[in-house]
Amino acid sequence: MIRVAAVGDIHMGPDSRGLLRPAFETLPECADLLLLAGDLTRHGTPEEARVVADEVRGLPVPVVAVLGNHDHHDEQPEKVTAILREADVTVLEGEGTVVECGGTRVGVAGTKGFGGGFVGRSAGEFGEPLMKEFVRYTRRCADGLRAALEALGGEGCDLRIALTHFSPVADTLAGEPPEIHPFLGSYLLAEAIDTAGADLSVHGHAHMGTEHGMTAGGVRVRNVAQPVIRRAFSVYRLHPADEAQAYRG
Repeated sequence: MIRVAAVGDIHMGPDSRGLLRPAFETLPECADLLLLAGDLTRHGTPEEARVVADEVRGLPVPVVAVLGNHDHHDEQPEKVTAILREADVTVLEGEGTVVECGGTRVGVAGTKGFGGGFVGRSAGEFGEPLMKEFVRYTRRCADGLRAALEALGGEGCDLRIALTHFSPVADTLAGEPPEIHPFLGSYLLAEAIDTAGADLSVHGHAHMGTEHGMTAGGVRVRNVAQPVIRRAFSVYRLHPADEAQAYRG
């Protein structure tokens, strides 16, 4: 069994320095890795990124993250990424990484993702160039996620996790005004997850949403935005296929 701690939308700034560190220091007692689902800062400034880096620096569990829309606001995502990586955080965008957890190979594929909406109520690649680029950007994010998950499948991972900021399903947006669903996620992310396969999908972004959801292909989806889970992190337990079979028996 692998224990996955996850949280998103912590929106840290100078006045919140040290707020999460005490909880994060308990991670070895309850989790094997920590996933950060974007919106780690308020405005995406290097100063705020350094606060986040200090919060997770030197933790005895691996930390894997994606950026969110807030982390792009100051138009310095490369600097934010570099600061987090200096603190040994693996920051993903259309990439995957393999984490060894007690002999189990856990693959994490990550992308920020983007909006566009869900089946029956989604934007299309039609009309003005700006609208076409909106949808194409989401498609590029989804394609990167799919390719990363597929690559992890070829690396002999026992478990695979999709980590995004934007939601792949409408389920976990329940509680958010329907009018803004197209700006909270896209079905293209779920299609990528179902096509490549995953054991868990984790996202943030929807502060007024719901924790639990599922893709059409049966992959569990969890909204870990901190305003939703209302704690420093949530922990999810995953069983590799062989262990799950033994467990069911």
